[in-house]
Amino acid sequence: MSKLDPILTRLDPEAGILIGGQWRRGSRSFDVDNPADKTILARVADGDKTQALAAVSAAVAAAAGWRDTSPRSRSEILYRTFEAMRRDADEFVALICAENGKSEADARAEVGYAAEFFRWFAEEAVRTGGQYGEAPAGGVRTVVTHRPVGVAALITPWNFPAAMATRKLAPALAAGCTVVLKPAAETPLTALAVARALEAAGLPDGVVNVVPTTDPAEVVTTWMESPQVRKVSFTGSTGVGRHLLRQASERIVNASMELGGNAPFVVAADADLEAAVDGAMIAKFRGGGQACTAANRIYVHDSRAFDFTAMLAARVRALRVGPGTDARSEIGPLISSRAVENVQGLVDDALSRGARIAAVAEIPDNLSGYFYAPTVLGDVAPDAAAVQNEIFAPVAPVVTWNDESELLDMVNGPEMGLAAYIYSRDLKWAMQIGERVDAGMVALNRGLVSDPSAPFGGLKQSGLGREGAREGLAEYQETQYLSIDWSPVERAVST
Repeated sequence: MSKLDPILTRLDPEAGILIGGQWRRGSRSFDVDNPADKTILARVADGDKTQALAAVSAAVAAAAGWRDTSPRSRSEILYRTFEAMRRDADEFVALICAENGKSEADARAEVGYAAEFFRWFAEEAVRTGGQYGEAPAGGVRTVVTHRPVGVAALITPWNFPAAMATRKLAPALAAGCTVVLKPAAETPLTALAVARALEAAGLPDGVVNVVPTTDPAEVVTTWMESPQVRKVSFTGSTGVGRHLLRQASERIVNASMELGGNAPFVVAADADLEAAVDGAMIAKFRGGGQACTAANRIYVHDSRAFDFTAMLAARVRALRVGPGTDARSEIGPLISSRAVENVQGLVDDALSRGARIAAVAEIPDNLSGYFYAPTVLGDVAPDAAAVQNEIFAPVAPVVTWNDESELLDMVNGPEMGLAAYIYSRDLKWAMQIGERVDAGMVALNRGLVSDPSAPFGGLKQSGLGREGAREGLAEYQETQYLSIDWSPVERAVST
């Protein structure tokens, strides 16, 4: 018996459709594979339109009660869920390593990050805010309040199966919304575990409803066409995001979109190269490069390019590639065979344009999963496909620069604008460049940019809205004001 077996027994994924507090089986089910060895981990209930409609009905039935639950009570449920995720971190790590393929270190970091959203929004839930003031013309007082937007449809990707669920669930619940959640078919098990943690923390029935499915178009379209769904929050590809926005426009549904990324990683002439390489290893290779915030294209000043590339290459050659279930592994598999084919096409294009392979990590011969060797490419053309498109794999293309205006043209050229990284000893220069970069998030001299207390989101084609921070809560609220007559009161004069 593997350590995953008792976890899956408790999870019971074949009854993995959660509607109105009841875990249900579907009329069909689907396999969840381990991308490291292609073995079947579990069979999961496969939801359809019927379950999608029932989930909305359950969310509607629970909406008034949850909206009227005190902020303190909502906060305490979220905090108990945070504590549960920390207590059961080993189980969450095991699920992520198995269904997503992440290394144990990356999975553990994700679980900690994911749990923090419940703690952050437990604290924010009681800070309801509001305004009171006098109208400029006098005679009127204005009271501004915030209320939950309503039933929210949450659609999450496979690359962060815990964090992408909690980053949406926590603010929605803190704001007083009820939700319907569709996790990615590649990684539904972790989302089911999050839902069970919320359930055990005392979340009322129907507040969170979960519909795993292999037909996302049917389930999500059902939600988008429902007049009772007032909010959609999606993380995924820009193409799917555009489609959802078109659907949202039909009924004027409040929409938040966290879409594709193509993050530049800039190394200045005065940068601390050891720190820059450390940052690049995190920004590029965390999660095997399968993150929307991953450093996709590395721009190094030509006076430092040789040394930087050599240092990065040495680090990449030493990476241990293997299944996430092996604690020694640092880089796990990609999510699918299609992902392997896509990245190979990008590398082939770069090589055909004059790039060279500066380093390749070794993949053990006994591995049978969807592995791609971590690779460093030197002398990459600025217009190579690997530079202009999101790689989503452990491949680091290095481009050189020597002119600041040229650098900014290259950095801001692609249509995406999610994250960026800048390394320089001159903090003023780095901040000035950062303000000119078309990205919603810029990390200066660090390889991580995400934090539950900071507003996560992008510019241009990288999405709409923000997750995390106070802005993340506001995404699930609507503003209302009360205009109160404040004209002088005429009083009778007694004699």
